[in-house]
Amino acid sequence: MALPSRHSLFPFLSWLPRQTRASVGRDLIVGLSGAILALPQSIAYALIAGLPPEYGLYAAIIPVLIACLWGSSWHLICGPTAAISIVLYASVSPLAVPASQDYVTLILLLTFLAGVFQWLLGLLRFGALVNFVSHSVVLGFTLGAAVVIAIGQLPNLLGLDLPSQATALDSFILLCKHLGEVDKPSLALGLATVIVGAILKLWLPRWPTLLITLVLGALLVWLWPSMFGHVQLVSAFVGQLPPFSPLPLDLDLILRLLPSAVAVGMLALVTSLSIARSISARSQQLLDANQEVRAQGLSNIVGAFFSGSLSAGSFTRSGLSYEAGACSPLAGIFSALWVALFAIFGAQLIAHIPIPAMAGSILLIAWGLVDHRGIRALLRVSRAEFLVMALTCLATLLLELQTAIYAGVLASLFFYLKRTSQPRVQHWRNGEEDILRVGGSIFFGASHYLQVRLQRMHGARVVIEAQQINFIDYSGVEMLHQEARRLLRQDRSLTLRRARPQVVEELRKLEGAEKCPIRFED
Repeated sequence: MALPSRHSLFPFLSWLPRQTRASVGRDLIVGLSGAILALPQSIAYALIAGLPPEYGLYAAIIPVLIACLWGSSWHLICGPTAAISIVLYASVSPLAVPASQDYVTLILLLTFLAGVFQWLLGLLRFGALVNFVSHSVVLGFTLGAAVVIAIGQLPNLLGLDLPSQATALDSFILLCKHLGEVDKPSLALGLATVIVGAILKLWLPRWPTLLITLVLGALLVWLWPSMFGHVQLVSAFVGQLPPFSPLPLDLDLILRLLPSAVAVGMLALVTSLSIARSISARSQQLLDANQEVRAQGLSNIVGAFFSGSLSAGSFTRSGLSYEAGACSPLAGIFSALWVALFAIFGAQLIAHIPIPAMAGSILLIAWGLVDHRGIRALLRVSRAEFLVMALTCLATLLLELQTAIYAGVLASLFFYLKRTSQPRVQHWRNGEEDILRVGGSIFFGASHYLQVRLQRMHGARVVIEAQQINFIDYSGVEMLHQEARRLLRQDRSLTLRRARPQVVEELRKLEGAEKCPIRFED
């Protein structure tokens, strides 16, 4: 067996030596822009996940470095994301108190397990498996996650301290019961952040809106202590590089977290590959899906040991990298290094951010998650896929989020099997011949439907135009043999015309070429 090449073990060796002073300088500036965007986002996503704020910065350092060095895309930038953060919170909050050390340890263990799952998929070249999570499922989950995030942040916006609930519906009911306890200064600060942020995003879309609104909120609290002096602030932390975090190898914990790890790992891969493909279509870069899957897994495996929660592709940061003219993955590497500098020297600044302002910023992030154009297009193109999206969204509100992902995948597969179980069949009569043109595969789900159609034919010769049949399984082979024998007993015949060689081969295997009751014509 041939040994793997240097470039397969260290894929960055294929592009790193080709960099010039000009390209490195360009990537350094693009990386700084990405870091300015990543700083407030990472802190916000850590709070969504129930983690201390510094863990958002940690997740934007080591995992990003690994994903950029070992990945396939030149523009995909990873890190913590809103949708992934809310799944992490929903998965682990029933097991430990959010922001506690036990909670952090469970989040990192879940990240490690998801990374192992992703890495194994890439190692076994099962990158195409992520295609089983349809775009409609991702749309529905993202819409539902946006609602869940919004409901989860409303207590912070209103100045309330409420315990976490298992589902978004339970959280909303609890929130309604405490509306009489709203802190008006906190509400005013949060709403002001939402309004200013929305205006800035509309008028100055290229500006770091999230960073500006948080700075303005912190200044307002500092300048007006009589009004906002009691408003809760983000917890301070000691500035440092991501610390090493040993993980507990407890079999019971691993088994308990494994279903969530698979669900969130698959969601992260779908998100990352979707972003990478959409940008590569514009940049004309050739992607290696399996290499990208391995890189995502490796980034989460290593990142978990350095205090990094689950990382996935970020559309805003990846889009910025491409639009700003990044020349290579060095832009993402420099972005991670800029964030690392801030984690060391700028940690004390975070302690001035008011929680209601952060909640308002997170509400804007949640609104930005919703793909309004994609939802409208789905409604126009496919009602069945729109129903899958709606069911997934509803499941995110009523069920635990990892369960909602599985529910969406099952709904998508159900509609796919329903559609493929009735292949397109055109029928016309030509004298004593009944001719059927079958479009689609003949597999276990479709064989009964086609058998019923064949039994309705009364011509002396039944002909199947088979040039559009790409695949036939054992159930399909057995069914066609049964129908051919039935027709022979009635002095009639079954003929396949212009069948593909692999289909003919499968049909002749059952009883041998000499005994096959089916006739074949070119």
